[in-house]
Amino acid sequence: MPSPTRFQGPKGTRDFYPDEMALRRHIEAAWRSASVRSGFDEVDGPTFEHLGLYTVKSGPGIVSELFSFRRAGGEDDYALRPEFTPTLARMVAARAAALPVPVKWFAIPTFFRAERPQRGRLREFQQWNVDVLGLPGPEADTEVIATAALAMEALGLRSSDVRVKVSHRGAVTQALAALGVSGEQMPAALELLDKSARLDAAGFERLATEAGLPLESLRRFVEASRLSVPLVGAAAALAGRIGVPPGALAAMDELATHLADCGLSEWCEADLSIVRGLAYYTGTVFEIHEASGAERAIAGGGRYDRLVEMFGGPATPAVGLGMGDVVLGLVLQDRNLLPKDCSTLAPGPDVFILSAQGADSDRLAVQVAAQLRRAGKHVRRSYRATRNVGKLMSDASKARARSVLILGEEISAGRVNLKDLQSGTQESLPLADALARLSG
Repeated sequence: MPSPTRFQGPKGTRDFYPDEMALRRHIEAAWRSASVRSGFDEVDGPTFEHLGLYTVKSGPGIVSELFSFRRAGGEDDYALRPEFTPTLARMVAARAAALPVPVKWFAIPTFFRAERPQRGRLREFQQWNVDVLGLPGPEADTEVIATAALAMEALGLRSSDVRVKVSHRGAVTQALAALGVSGEQMPAALELLDKSARLDAAGFERLATEAGLPLESLRRFVEASRLSVPLVGAAAALAGRIGVPPGALAAMDELATHLADCGLSEWCEADLSIVRGLAYYTGTVFEIHEASGAERAIAGGGRYDRLVEMFGGPATPAVGLGMGDVVLGLVLQDRNLLPKDCSTLAPGPDVFILSAQGADSDRLAVQVAAQLRRAGKHVRRSYRATRNVGKLMSDASKARARSVLILGEEISAGRVNLKDLQSGTQESLPLADALARLSG
């Protein structure tokens, strides 16, 4: 007989044992609750799409970052989904005439990216997407950011723990133009700005010079963009530091007012270095970071007003965010917002049934468990061969049961013992009365 072959999970993926799964569901529950409370409907799409769906949005360079494939004997190329927004835009374009305005959708899919795994970035991950389509103004931008704040608050994070860094593509473009960046140079300037946080001074100077950009003006812009400036009043403050007319950043003022009305000013700050790519975003852009900056962005998003049109739909203003579970889990851990044993995040049973009198009580335990489960209760029972009530009671306590139903010596007389593990009280009563109480 050949020796067994041992396999490990693919690199960049995770196995979800009960404790990891409890943490995942804990995060997803916060996401889902925040979405529903904010009036979003849940949607989803296929795990894989036509490869062209992603190249239309991001260009052919995206292919190297995807798990793509062609079915044997087929002619179409497919890719495992790396994000949800293209699927969402395709879905909206397909039924645009029949959808309500605004469209408010959320999704919590699994995504795949063929990237080098590193801290905070895996090849398979869960991500929460929240999108509003059909509203052109900052009210929708604010609603997306406010929904993210609701979820983070539910997980224990506060404005002192995370920062929502807000920028605006239009405002940045106007400011760069005022600094002497021409229309032809604008894509290169935005790309340089997007990379600036990862570049040292020499690298920044080299790329700016190669692109023929006004180096000193861009340096001044980057220095100002990295300042921590409260969003309310940021337009005037940053315009003065950069040396551009105040009106160049005026697009940020209205968003700041809406965020203040929602009580989110303490969460937000201006950061003009955030542009989030080139062709995708059209207005407000933002990223959510852990306050110390020790981790990758927890979330990112912005306005993408032209994407639905790219997929054959009507002109549709849109704004959304994506928040992955990997970085968020690291931040919750670093902030001591998770228990040492994450399995305790899963709900404990309403009742734990102890069988302490042999075959007869074992059979009764099965019957009682089935009856209580039909009544909608979360029920677990003992499977161990031991009849030692103390040891079985320890199992019930470890499972975090609220009540323990003990099928012991009195079962021949139709009586059981019911113990409340929260109060510690225990009483003997007829089985029918115990079931009626537990079913209530």
